[in-house]
Amino acid sequence: MPRIAFALLLALVAGCASVQRPQGAQVTLTSHGDSRVGTYVSSPWTFSTSSYWIEGPEGLILIDTQFLPSVAEEFVSWAEQVTGKKAVLAIVLHANPDKFNGTEALRKRGIRVVTSEQVRALIPRVHEIRTRMFGERYKPDYPTEVPLPDSFGAATTELSAGGVTVKAHVLGAGCSEAHVVVEYDGHLFTGDLVANNAHSWLEIGKTDEWLKRLDELAALKPRYVHPGRGPSGNAGLLEQERAYLQRVIAEVAAEKPQGAPTKEALGRIEERVLAAYPGLRFAVFLGLGLPAEWRRQAQASASAP
Repeated sequence: MPRIAFALLLALVAGCASVQRPQGAQVTLTSHGDSRVGTYVSSPWTFSTSSYWIEGPEGLILIDTQFLPSVAEEFVSWAEQVTGKKAVLAIVLHANPDKFNGTEALRKRGIRVVTSEQVRALIPRVHEIRTRMFGERYKPDYPTEVPLPDSFGAATTELSAGGVTVKAHVLGAGCSEAHVVVEYDGHLFTGDLVANNAHSWLEIGKTDEWLKRLDELAALKPRYVHPGRGPSGNAGLLEQERAYLQRVIAEVAAEKPQGAPTKEALGRIEERVLAAYPGLRFAVFLGLGLPAEWRRQAQASASAP
């Protein structure tokens, strides 16, 4: 896009610096006053998933690849159109399909897609499980082959592309069994380790590990935090996520979990959490995650001296 046209587009969205796409997706061109960072949020049909771009002098680094190949195409096309620069690298933050499913769509456009060795190792199994869950519903737009990024290695490292250097932190379990978090000039891209205005994905039942991840993120002292779902914000989003997880843990503990959970006990827990956080989107994530948190606490109780 010519720079004059780009300037006109920016003028049209001055103030909130965002524009609503016809499909229900939303694009934010400037994050917290930093025009180098832009956001694409998919429609609710694909879980209002946030992906980001970082603009360098020679090209773009993308954060995550979206849930469907067609949505990945729109994300990249929009980022390249408004910046006038080519996307050259994408980084997948963890092994959920809304992060990695667009891998091949981006690769076909000449974009290198990478993640840590730990996240990469999880993707084939997660793809198999999620294809059974989502493949029929979203076909023919759901990937049939495993969308497998390249590995940048198993340790925290710096990645450079488009004249930009970011730091990719390799972290352990949280909402997934392994995570990458990207740090760039005060910006921290956390994926689903942080949710804003949405319930968190609690499916694997490792909230104890998740709290450790939040400690590690806070130690990086970010000025801006860009979550996997919901609006970006400051470092207060880390404390907000911590409080949410601690509330879920406490509400499960109040039922004194032992053995398998009952439908009635899970219903009471969900009702209390929903009352504590009215209006948060994707309550289904909470419902899916509570049995895992119950099992974690029940197992810990059973193994205690």
